[in-house]
Order: sequence, then C-alpha cells, then structure tokens
Amino acid sequence: MFDSLCIIGVGLMGGSVAQAARYYGLSKRIVGFGREEDKENLQKAKELGVIDDYYLQIEQAVKNADCVLIATPVAALENIFEQLKPYWSDQTIYTDVGSTKASIVDAAQQVFGVVPDNLIPAHPIAGAEQSGVEASFYDLFLNRRLIITPLTNTDLKALDKIKLFWQRIGSDVSVMSVSRHDEILAATSHLPHILAFALVNMLGHKDQQSEIFKYAAGGFRDFTRIASSDPTMWRDICLLNKNEIIPLLQQTKQQLDKIQDLLENDDSQQLLSTFAYANTARQRFLNQFEGNMSKSITFQVQPGGSLKGEGRVPGDKSMSHRSIMLGSLADGVTHVKGFLEAEDALATLQAFRDMGVEIEGPENGCLTIHGVGKHGLKAPKNELYLGNSGTSMRLLSGLLAGQAFDSVLTGDKSLSGRPMKRVTGPLATMGADIKTTEAGTAPLYITGKSGQLTAIDYEMPMASAQVKSCLLLAGMYAEGDTSVVEPAPTRDHTERMLSGFSYPVHKEGSKVTINAKGKLTACDIDVPSDISSAAFFLVGASIAPGSDLLLKHVGINPTRTGVIDILRLMGAKIEVLNERTVGGEPVADLHVVYSPLKGIDIPEDLVPLAIDEFPVLFVAAACAEGQTRLTGAEELRVKESDRIQVMADGLQILGVDAQSTEDGMVIQGGSIGGGVVTSHGDHRIAMSFSIAGLRATAPITVLDCANVNTSFPEFKDLVKSFGLDLVCEES
Repeated sequence: MFDSLCIIGVGLMGGSVAQAARYYGLSKRIVGFGREEDKENLQKAKELGVIDDYYLQIEQAVKNADCVLIATPVAALENIFEQLKPYWSDQTIYTDVGSTKASIVDAAQQVFGVVPDNLIPAHPIAGAEQSGVEASFYDLFLNRRLIITPLTNTDLKALDKIKLFWQRIGSDVSVMSVSRHDEILAATSHLPHILAFALVNMLGHKDQQSEIFKYAAGGFRDFTRIASSDPTMWRDICLLNKNEIIPLLQQTKQQLDKIQDLLENDDSQQLLSTFAYANTARQRFLNQFEGNMSKSITFQVQPGGSLKGEGRVPGDKSMSHRSIMLGSLADGVTHVKGFLEAEDALATLQAFRDMGVEIEGPENGCLTIHGVGKHGLKAPKNELYLGNSGTSMRLLSGLLAGQAFDSVLTGDKSLSGRPMKRVTGPLATMGADIKTTEAGTAPLYITGKSGQLTAIDYEMPMASAQVKSCLLLAGMYAEGDTSVVEPAPTRDHTERMLSGFSYPVHKEGSKVTINAKGKLTACDIDVPSDISSAAFFLVGASIAPGSDLLLKHVGINPTRTGVIDILRLMGAKIEVLNERTVGGEPVADLHVVYSPLKGIDIPEDLVPLAIDEFPVLFVAAACAEGQTRLTGAEELRVKESDRIQVMADGLQILGVDAQSTEDGMVIQGGSIGGGVVTSHGDHRIAMSFSIAGLRATAPITVLDCANVNTSFPEFKDLVKSFGLDLVCEES
C-alpha cells in the first residue's frame, strides 16, 4: 500500500500503527521521527522491530515517504506542521491520530493558511493504560472504531487510501464532520476522563484516603481506570475541546443536583426510575454503537446425542412486545409475568421508556408498567433505536403515525435492510406521513398526524401478523372503522391482548375491525413460553434417537401451532398435555419422543402458522426419509436473513441435497455431515444448525451466533442441559 511510512511520535499509538502496518504488510519501510529527548525511545522501537530506522531531523524522516502519520500529543500539532511545512509534498498523504479535530484543523490553517487537501484528519478510538512504544501492539485497532473527518477540499483519492489503510488493520471506519466528532468525543471520552480524574482527586485528598482505597472494589477500579491516562495529554485535550466539554459539565452538575434532591426527599421511585433508565440506556448504546465491535460468537457442536428431561423455554417474544405496547397505552398499572428478557423485547421496552412511560423491571421476567393512556405518550428526545427487532419497527410505525409528535425509528444493519413498504404503503393510504430510504427501508421518519388519520379496509396481499397488527394499532387513532382482511390466518396475539385490555375488536372470519372509540384498561399478563423457541427442541427430540423431552407452559395459540402440525404430518410423536387458558391464551405442556420422520409436501395453509419455525423444520426434513417440499413461503426471503437461501447453502455444506426455489425449498432427506456454516447474523439459523448436530456424523461449526441473544439468550445453556454437546466460543 505504501513504499515508506513515516511515524512522527513512536509511542503507544504511533508504535501500534507501525506494528499493524508491518503485520499486515501495508508498508515496505517504516521509519520514526522524534526529538533528541526521544532518542532512547526511538532506539528501543528499532530494537523491537517496530520501525526500520529513525531520524532526529524531520527532513530526513519524511524524505521519500508516501504517508506521514502524526501521533504526537494534539497540542504539539502546530509545531509539527511548522517543521513539516518546508518539506510538505503534494505526493504524500498526511494524517494523524489526535482525539480533537477542530484544534488540528485550526493548527493547519494557522501554519498553511488553508488546510492542505492531502491532510486527512483521523482518530482511532483505542488506547491502553500504559504508554510508550513498549506498550504498543499490532492489534490495538482491531475491531475498534476509527473516525475520519474530511473537509470540503479533501482529496478523495487520499481519503479513500487512508480509509482502506485503517480498514486493513482491522478498524471499523466512519466518516463525519469535525464538529460532530468533537461533540461526540466530548461526551463519550473527554467527559468520562474528567469525571474519573475528579473523583480520584477528591478521594485522594481526604484524610482517610488509605482506608478508602484499601476497601475500593471492582466498580471503583473500573470507573477510575482511565484516570491512569497521561495527565499532560488529557490536560491538552480538555483545553483544546473545552467549548464542547463545558456544556456537558454543566449538564452533569444538574443531573447530580437532581439525584441529591431525590436522596434528600427519600424519593425512591424517581431514584429507581433514574437508575433503571441509565441501566437500559447503557445497554441500548452498546447494542447501537458497538454492534459489530462486540465479540464474535461461534457455536461448536459435536455430533450425536439425544435430548432428555423437562424444562421451560423463555417467554413468547410476540406477546412480550405487545404487553409493553398496550400496557403503556393503558389507563392504570399493568403487571407482566414471563416477559422475555432478550434484546428484541428490551428494545421495545426502552422505546416506551424514551416516550415517557415508567416501567419497573424486568426482574426474573416480571414488569410493572405505569400506563399513560392512549394519548399520553411524549415525544422522544432522540431517535428510537430498535436493534434487530422487525416487530418493534413495524408495529411502532402504525402506533406512532397517529401521535401528536414526530419520531424517527432506527435499527441495526440487519433491520435497516428489511422491507418496510409493506407497512408504510397501507399506512400512507390512511394519511400517515412516513419517509423511508429510496429502497423502502429504515430509518423511518414519522410525522405525527394526530386526529388526521382515516380508516381503511385493507386486504393484505400476503399473510403477515406484523402488517395486520401495525394497521390495527394505527386504527386506534383513525377516524372510522379500520378493517384488515387476511389471505390466510396469522398469529392473533394483538387482537387477543387488545380484548384483554378491554379494547373493542371485532373479528368476523378473516376480517378484523377496530376504531378509535375504545380505551385500554390495565390488566395482568402471564406470558407463556414461546412456541418458536420450543420448536428447536421439538425438532431436536424428534430426530435424535433416545430423546424424551417435556416442555412446560408453552403457548399453543392456534395461529402459532403450525410447527406441531407439520412435524406430526412427518411422523413426529408430540403429545399436548395439561391444556389450559392463561390470560386469554391457550397453554399446554408438550411431550415429545424420538420417532423416524418421513418427507412430505408441506400444506400451504400451514405456512403462515409456522413462518418463523421453518429454519429448524428444514433440519427435520434433512433427517426425514424421502423428499420434503415447501412452497408459498416467499416471506422467508425477507426475514433477518434470506432464510431460504441461507439454510439451503448451509445444508449443502453439510452434505444435504437442499435446493432453494423462489418460494421455498426441496430437500432430499438422508444423512447430515459436518462442516463450517454461517448464520449470517440470523438467530434462528444459528440455533437450527446447532440442532442439526444431533444427527450429524461430524462436528458442526456455526459462525456469527451473537444474535441468538435477540430472542433466546438461554438457548446454549438449556440445550446443553438437555444433552446437546455445544460449546460457545467468543473471540
């Protein structure tokens, strides 16, 4: 990539860049530059092989360099530019690693009059407690964010080359304006450092400091770790970015004053609310901004085994979402048991907290929702981030279309690629104003049309519970009767739960009707176990000889039991025991034992009733005798992944004859081999290939399994307890 890379300032950052460039073969020669007093450090860098040579004269250091990277303290940049000015070359790319960018732009303007177009300001968000070249390491920037802040005159070829350089050493590169960078870093880096320094400074001056530090636990060490950073460097950073930091300090003082008042007044409820919001907000920020920065999770599955025992899978995801939504809009206090504490449902919970709803918990699956009434939601201060949850985004788009405020719905990379026109189209005919990308995907920009929506009669072209629910929620705010006609039955949790909250819903055949005249009254909800989560164990016990499994308190809503019907048609032995009704939903215990399966043509009328369970049903088909054919399931192509193609590709890797079609798959049953498959970030794909290990003849490695946490974080532990030899590896 470069013939000669010159590092100005070979410390932790500069040394780590040099080591990464050498490790990944990005420069033929790497040299360092420093002052006379840096000579010992430069000599050490050469001895360690971090650089090939070093110079104390800048003219010699930059001669023939096609890239110069400045890794000095930000306060020194103007002096560095002064030294570089006589030797500045249009053929060289110049960049830096400073954590404030406006100061660097100002320094360049001061020296050059205008910022040179081949100066590419950059900032890797990485570091370590130690400093100096001996603390440097080649993977400091691996899976870390790197922000580039180009100007209007920046040379685009130079920009692309620096972007590629950082990407090749493992960084996740973002591009933003100088001002936006400094604003964000003031909040996420500079302010936390100031708070850490201030706390240690305060406690360090107390007379009993030795006792305080003696009994400091892990929380104190974690919070104050960054106070170990270089004081001189942080003095410079704070002074250079003070215009962004000072307002944040003022806001922090106000927040501390508020907490002090709560303590003085023994206001336990508001104190809990403040802490609970911070707890979930932190997790939301981690989900939103770390995304692919988080650890990669791989499932290693050994072949064979059987599933035995009894247990309960987590609460139903669909009902967990809806309990938050309707409980928030109800008058009174709603208590929820069995809530699914997984990322998707928690995204919905946080969205309603952001709209002013007080929600206590979750704690052991229990929630207390203090409803604000149908018209009591408040405008969120920020975008509503919904992670990977398509249910949250599609249902909220209908609910928010009729509010008195505007809102923006965003999600992770997977959710941002899923189609939203199936809901925004019919909502537009009701008078909703929702803008999407040109591709019809998120983010969704919703202009609230309170009192302006009009009812529609909508015949769905494709069966979808999410579309139906979206329009029913919008119908609660529309003038007239909104009706939705289904081409085939879909899950009816929304209608059932609306009735449970005493909101009038009329159902006649395949038509559901609602209007704006009702109100929601708080009630208690007991969320049964999710049959979609139970499906993995129903299939696993059906295909693994010797299996005998009892799954308790599973929801058997007739719009969700397609997986049981299909498995029974294939020859599975599944008993439905202890049937009862809990909170308006049918519940039962499911007993399943091993039984040889046979291939079938899956009836199309069962497809909408098992749409989420087909990935693991494909595994059942791979173990069945004969051919299994699925048709009428084109919706699988627009789930978290293209579930038809991803499962077909994975099964073929495992030696199964699986041929994808436009709307389904044809699978010739037989044996399952081993191999390495990827879930493409789809939680149901990851769990399905894990279950395939029960009948595999060799180990199966399933890559990209982190999103299992969106629906079933307990999966790996529960399936191991039942008998599957699965090891979860993080890297």
